[in-house]
Amino acid sequence: MWRPAERIKYVAEPGRWPTREEARQSRLFQPLALGRNGQCRLNERTWVPAMVPWRATEDGIVTPDILDWYRRFAQGRPGAIVVEATSIRDIPSGPLLRIGHDRFLPGLRTLTETVQKASGGYTRLFIQIIDFLSIRRRPKRERYLKEFLKITSDHIDILNISGSIPEAEIRAVLVDMSDEELVEVLDEREWEALQYGARERVTDTELPHIRDLPEKLPDLFADAAERASEAGFDGVELHYAHAYTMASFLSSMNTRDDGYGDDLEGRVRLPIEVFEAVRRRVGDDYVVGCRMLTEDCLNGGMETDEAAFFAGRLAAQGMDFISLSRGGKFEDAKQPKVGWAAYPYTGPSGYECMPSYYSDAKGPFGRNLEPAAQVRAAIRDAGLDTPTVAVGGLHNFEQAERVLAEGEGDIVGLARQALADPDWFEKVRSGRGDQVRLCLYTNYCEALDQRHRQVTCELWDRENLDEPGVKMSRDGKRRLVAPHWRE
Repeated sequence: MWRPAERIKYVAEPGRWPTREEARQSRLFQPLALGRNGQCRLNERTWVPAMVPWRATEDGIVTPDILDWYRRFAQGRPGAIVVEATSIRDIPSGPLLRIGHDRFLPGLRTLTETVQKASGGYTRLFIQIIDFLSIRRRPKRERYLKEFLKITSDHIDILNISGSIPEAEIRAVLVDMSDEELVEVLDEREWEALQYGARERVTDTELPHIRDLPEKLPDLFADAAERASEAGFDGVELHYAHAYTMASFLSSMNTRDDGYGDDLEGRVRLPIEVFEAVRRRVGDDYVVGCRMLTEDCLNGGMETDEAAFFAGRLAAQGMDFISLSRGGKFEDAKQPKVGWAAYPYTGPSGYECMPSYYSDAKGPFGRNLEPAAQVRAAIRDAGLDTPTVAVGGLHNFEQAERVLAEGEGDIVGLARQALADPDWFEKVRSGRGDQVRLCLYTNYCEALDQRHRQVTCELWDRENLDEPGVKMSRDGKRRLVAPHWRE
């Protein structure tokens, strides 16, 4: 992962933990009604954002390990949990959950029942639904040039060779070239495909399936939301963030000229149409929110004032909540190894999404709060009360209270901290915050995610390995869920 030039070491601070009575009277542990009719009541303003644990089957089916993962978070009884990014398409995508077909419903129903039971009905459960475009692994140089590269007249002209030469000989010439010579022959996207792996963009409108995204995606998202409702989820979170399809429509790098890009209204058009299709399908009494960015954190990317405009437009359409993240883009990702795919959290924008304990003068804690406050203020200035979820390196009670008191968010999201200690919520609520296991922010978990390994936390995955019933990772070295809190 990318690191800033400044190497200042930060340590998560516990701050002052509240007594049980102080917690009871705090802003954090007050209820909040979500939905147009206030039909979904959060018992408190705590939120576990979506995290991918790599525990589904290769076919996207819920497994016992998935149930264990979400059961463990539910036992801490946060206000809400968002289930990992779940594909709206029924296509191969590795051990990631899917919701693109009715055959996924039995497992998803079991998941909602598991969380309901583990939290005693206290915790609301949402599911994040996502679309993503094709990305290929970085190929071996020779194979790319011999098999994958499409030979065009441009290549022949640059090489200054006869078009009658057999294609195999042209490819052999390319293979024998140095990289310095080859970069003069390949165009920008061909060179990128060789160096990083081929990646589709929403601007590739010469491809029919990309051109037709505005026609296809609203119904796919609506189908997924309908299944989520049928499976018993309290609502859906539309994934409009990071490196994926919907965020790419919102990005200022979206130069589509078909009415779905270029200017602000064009860029937000499809996100609004997706939301409207979902709302028509599930009705006004079902919670529909979204996850979006406060900024792309890229040169030439979406800025916070643009995000504020988009959030205002989405809120005006009736979005029930807006969860605010930042960065995490493919455009500045680190070059992957041969045989690996690019990972969108390895560049500067990825660092902004998940900053670590080595940081710059700004530090890793609350890095997204100022832009999140700006986005929320724009929604309020429009006369709308759509709740926003603030996230980013939040780990202690005083931080959480300050977020709510200063209008940086209406709900406080803890991702890495909840992974480090799923009982954070119960411990703080009961006046025993001094027993919280604080995240170290080394991004140990993120490194596992990058390698598509089962995600765990270094603070507990080697603890009590001989405990009865402990399930171990595939390599047999790490426990898969945090130890139970012994009060």
